[in-house]
Amino acid sequence: MPATPAAEPPAEAQAPAEAVGPLMRGIAVLRAVSDAGGRMSLGDLVRTTGLARSTVDRVTATLARMGYVRLDGHEARLEPRLMELGNAYLAAAGLPGPLGPLAERLADELDESVSLAVPDADGIRFVHQTTRRRAMSLTFRIGDLLPVERTAPGPLFAAVWPGDRWAAWRRGTGCGTVAGADFEERAARAAEDGWALDDQLIEPGLVALAVPVRDPRGRTVCALSVVSHTSRHSADALRRALLPRVRETVAAVERELRRAPTAAEPPAAETAATGEAGGGTAVRGLAHWTAASKQELGAEFVESLARGLTVITAFGEGRAELGLTAVAEATGLARATARRALITLEHLGYVTSQDRTFRLTPRVLALGCPPLSRTTLSDIAVPHMAELVRHVHDSASLAVLEGEDIRYTARVATERIMSVNITIGTRFPAYAASMGRVLLAGLPADERTARIGGGKLRALTPRTVTDPTRLAALLDHVVDEGYALVDEELEEGLRSLAVPVRDHTGRTVAALNVAMHSARRTLDECLTEVLPQLRATAAGIESDLRIAGRFTRITEV
Repeated sequence: MPATPAAEPPAEAQAPAEAVGPLMRGIAVLRAVSDAGGRMSLGDLVRTTGLARSTVDRVTATLARMGYVRLDGHEARLEPRLMELGNAYLAAAGLPGPLGPLAERLADELDESVSLAVPDADGIRFVHQTTRRRAMSLTFRIGDLLPVERTAPGPLFAAVWPGDRWAAWRRGTGCGTVAGADFEERAARAAEDGWALDDQLIEPGLVALAVPVRDPRGRTVCALSVVSHTSRHSADALRRALLPRVRETVAAVERELRRAPTAAEPPAAETAATGEAGGGTAVRGLAHWTAASKQELGAEFVESLARGLTVITAFGEGRAELGLTAVAEATGLARATARRALITLEHLGYVTSQDRTFRLTPRVLALGCPPLSRTTLSDIAVPHMAELVRHVHDSASLAVLEGEDIRYTARVATERIMSVNITIGTRFPAYAASMGRVLLAGLPADERTARIGGGKLRALTPRTVTDPTRLAALLDHVVDEGYALVDEELEEGLRSLAVPVRDHTGRTVAALNVAMHSARRTLDECLTEVLPQLRATAAGIESDLRIAGRFTRITEV
């Protein structure tokens, strides 16, 4: 199981004089909620962090304003938008980037789980995971930290440790464990062989083979590992069977790294961050946004915390190393403010500096990535759908296309004497449902034609459109207008309005609807009262989906 994350400086008294206390406290709250699986009561946060309840309330209110946390009664839950911090590290490091597809291809070829990991102090952190679905499958998540001496990548990273790094490891717990007793020997062997094995060190039954990935300067930047179970391979059999193929993939990965542009600091004029803060305000408008938030929330909003976390988003693709001026310009912060935030982040281990430039460390992934990397599309959608239901007072649903049907994957019902009663997993013919028409309209034209013209369409009510030509025209209208309105075609008395939910590529991955009895609203009222709310909700889901799915595959449920 995942190891305990590396300890951070425990007391503010140890911090540099210029460190930002509210930023330290905010990160402590984020780490506590993340380590608790992504949700935690405010009372438990007080006990875990040692902060006063008033401080926890102000910190969580600020994080909620930023879209990083959702307050649900007396509980704080991490929101997908928080993953923009981990995304900043992954984009800056160029991982997984073009390397991920190569790892996924290898996993498909070998029918085994494949991971990419990077070194982080006395541990390794996963930055990519392609898992095979089996009864006994891996539970590692993006950002999980494992002890270096109990993994396959660990000896590869330790093989290049300098003497003081080894001394620090020996002073820790490494030498006092069974796995740590022969770790130095395993590291020396890995340096000679160019590969390393984990023979059930992290968990009984789990075996792994790892090979280092080097950048054009010969530095080990990550390790690619194949993970299996003793029911399929022994550790030595895994090496004999798979090492040549793994090395071929690593060679391809290293070719990609050589083709990648050098991650040098761009000119100051080109360093504007493209992320968002506060649920939609561009980072360059941070000063205005924080001032407006402070005016609205008063003492409940901690500006220095919001500004400090936004410094992390200054880094990204092509911005792996930044000087102070570039960070200040990218965020719109004063140099003094950016400098204090960087000092604080460096003290906590989230930033490292050399020659007056700064770089993010893998520890940034600990800020929510492990629990959020398993976020599903339904997880992302439901909070937005609940808000939609509160506004329109009718039920909302999310569905995906499966064959000729739609399948409901999320639903938020409204409290009414007479309401639409549908459960998760329910299937309906796509041609007769508003969400089905949105999903069919999102297909390539030839595939859309094949689906509606391939078989006889059955009339479910007297109003159901069953003529393929007429249905094709309706789908063209959905493409043009961006919505589908179906009136009593699926069931008499049922009226439904749906819009698409698209991923970062523009592909329609789901449909969102509001369903009601036909007596509730006229058709015109559906378009004037419900459609704007429905589109705004879909936009919110898509925004979170773009962030959560940038480096992680988002499943439907």
